[in-house]
Amino acid sequence: MDFDLTEEQRLLQSNLRRLLADHYGFNRRANYQAEAPGWSRAMWGRYAELGLLGLPFAEADGGFGGGPVETMLVAEALGEVLALEPWLSTVVLGGGLLRHGGDAALRQRMVPAIAAGEALLAFAQAEPQSRYSLSDITTTARRDGDGWVLEGRKSVVLHGDTADWLLVTARCAGARHDRGGIGVFLLRGDAPGVLRQGYSMVDGQRGAEITLSAARAEAVLGEAEDGLALVERVVDEAMAALAAEAVGTMSALHAMTLDYLKTRKQFGAPIGSFQVLQHRASDMMVALEQARSMAMYATMMLDEPAAARRAALSAVKVQIGRSARLIGQQAVQMHGGIGIATEYAAGHAFKRLAAIDTTFGDADHHLRALAAEVSTAA
Repeated sequence: MDFDLTEEQRLLQSNLRRLLADHYGFNRRANYQAEAPGWSRAMWGRYAELGLLGLPFAEADGGFGGGPVETMLVAEALGEVLALEPWLSTVVLGGGLLRHGGDAALRQRMVPAIAAGEALLAFAQAEPQSRYSLSDITTTARRDGDGWVLEGRKSVVLHGDTADWLLVTARCAGARHDRGGIGVFLLRGDAPGVLRQGYSMVDGQRGAEITLSAARAEAVLGEAEDGLALVERVVDEAMAALAAEAVGTMSALHAMTLDYLKTRKQFGAPIGSFQVLQHRASDMMVALEQARSMAMYATMMLDEPAAARRAALSAVKVQIGRSARLIGQQAVQMHGGIGIATEYAAGHAFKRLAAIDTTFGDADHHLRALAAEVSTAA
């Protein structure tokens, strides 16, 4: 199998890394986090100029016709610098729901604004009781004339505090855990009946608690009572992007640790000359390459049938979670106290890896899912 990138993909990768090298050092990241939205609108504009925000959308809709490989390359590069901007929530999650569930008129209206950096999206899925279940939904949608009115509460909505548009899962029919009866609805972030409480999360990203009280949706994506398959497809794509982002973060953390081993001295010698630390650094490298292989596997499996795709992404999440924990723990331990200092990047990278592990199910959750599938098949 050919794993080489095309010339266009290599150009995308090099241009993005050059942009981030020029504008996204660790100190600048802290400055961006202190800005009003918790990230840099100037960087968001630069992403738009580079074509990152319209990358996965079809050219007919105003995008650039990129695919899963291009998304992987962008996610990995953003992970290397711990980027704070709402690329995952707007382009991968919200954009994915539009690509797969929106009709042509809706796509052609919204995609150009997304690509230009003028529209931010957020996916409001999780609820206080739902844990990792995508079908545990108590938010309701009821018909009102020719539209829908939503009632309920959504939790930990990534970048939900600054989103111009919310894509909300709500139950049109059925009981709390039923797979049927779930719809995906589009509504304005500042619509009447939408109350948002934003906050900074442990990894520096922004989240929000959202309460909906007679909030009117502007559109429904796909079939109003059969939206779970759409949600699962887009969540799988997001997990693949998160896997690539984690690889970027792990790679940067590994390089940071090697540099520290070469420069930190004890007993008159660099601590990297101690064999036990060399072995631990080697273990980090093995875990990194295992994670990289699984991130590539996730990208390749996104176009497979739903059952095979879901099983593959669960396997990916298991390995990414295990690699992230090993690399993060080893990096912090070998750095010593500085590894958890706010002024140093290592601790921030470990926090981001921990957050990625728990997004859409941690390693233990997905291991149980795989075990249950094997048990059912047997």
